[in-house]
Amino acid sequence: MNITTFNAFHSRNYRLYFAGQSVSLIGTWMQKTAVSWVIYSLTHSTFMLGVTLFASQFPSFLLSLLGGVVSDRYNRFRVLLSTQVASMIQATILAVLVLLKHYEVWEILVLSVVLGIINAFDVPARQSLVYEMIEDKKDLPNALALNSSMVNLSRLIGPGIAGFILEYWGDGFCFALNAASFIAVIGSLLMMRMPKYVKAEHKQNVFGELREGFAYLKATPSISFVILMLGLISLLVLPFSTLIPYYAREVFKGNATTFGVIDSVIGLGAFTGAIFLASLKAGSNLKKILSVNTLIFGIGLVLFSHENTYWLALVFATITGFGMMSQITISNTLIQTTVEPGMRGRVISFYAMAFFGLQPIGGLLVGSVSKWIGAPDTILLEGIAALLIGLLHFRYQRKEKLKQKDNVMAVDEQHLQAAV
Repeated sequence: MNITTFNAFHSRNYRLYFAGQSVSLIGTWMQKTAVSWVIYSLTHSTFMLGVTLFASQFPSFLLSLLGGVVSDRYNRFRVLLSTQVASMIQATILAVLVLLKHYEVWEILVLSVVLGIINAFDVPARQSLVYEMIEDKKDLPNALALNSSMVNLSRLIGPGIAGFILEYWGDGFCFALNAASFIAVIGSLLMMRMPKYVKAEHKQNVFGELREGFAYLKATPSISFVILMLGLISLLVLPFSTLIPYYAREVFKGNATTFGVIDSVIGLGAFTGAIFLASLKAGSNLKKILSVNTLIFGIGLVLFSHENTYWLALVFATITGFGMMSQITISNTLIQTTVEPGMRGRVISFYAMAFFGLQPIGGLLVGSVSKWIGAPDTILLEGIAALLIGLLHFRYQRKEKLKQKDNVMAVDEQHLQAAV
């Protein structure tokens, strides 16, 4: 690891954001783990795990584009502050319901839908605002990689803590801690010194700006390809995580702690991958790294799918996490470093739509398929899908190189004709 790993911390606003989000995200992962465990304990159904993922993320699929327009039209800082306060209220209601022991599956699903609606506006604003927090824009790729390390470190810590708390103190305490964790991120936002907001003139209405976003993506195939591949990964591969409670209970005959440990080692792999990305030198070939890591993702899932030895399964889950992380981080970095500033919110909303929006549909698909062929074969198929998507990345890069070579040859020929 070299000293450039933490370059983004030179920006005061980003340091505050990183600190506050780190605490809040640990709470978020604790809640995700507790929700999955509670739903599976109540229903003993892998299909219902898919329904839970669908409920929490499908609203983001429906509303992300509107969230992107809101991020581009209004003060992103105020939008983010509002969504964090709304998330805290949602978490508090969930915690109170569970602590009072007056809850049904449908109530958890409804609150998951509410969170999905909030996230549709939160993600474009939060991701776009990172650009404004960074004083030296050369540090933006580093900031995005550190963001991923933060997300994945919280994924490493959160489920492990959740498993322990579920075992000894119960689910209500998990939800209460998540609600309290929002104090950190809201406090850090209020301490920031953001540049004065200058309201831009918008000549078009919301629908006109949505059309602009579509047109921009159509005109920039390098960005649209990245978003398309991320969408396929989100639909066919990332929902593997919904089946982890099955492995904890049925394959390894464990309890909530077992579930937390498996989720945590996936987070360990992802955190390792994020630190690897943050340590890359400027100018590294991110597209090639994304292709290779997609193959690693697939290999990890294939090896994990039918493994009955617990410690070996943990090793393969760690490999899976390492490969998985690149899908989110590198895709985000490629988009943020090439998109026009005025289009950032809308393009990130397409990214959020592909990443968060297609996962719930994939969750239903994975839950349904697992009922027919079993969880191990379902995860095996997901691993094969990741391998095929990795090969598509390599094929696209090869076509890009040939196109660039043809363009260079055409320019050289024009220069030669002009000289003659």
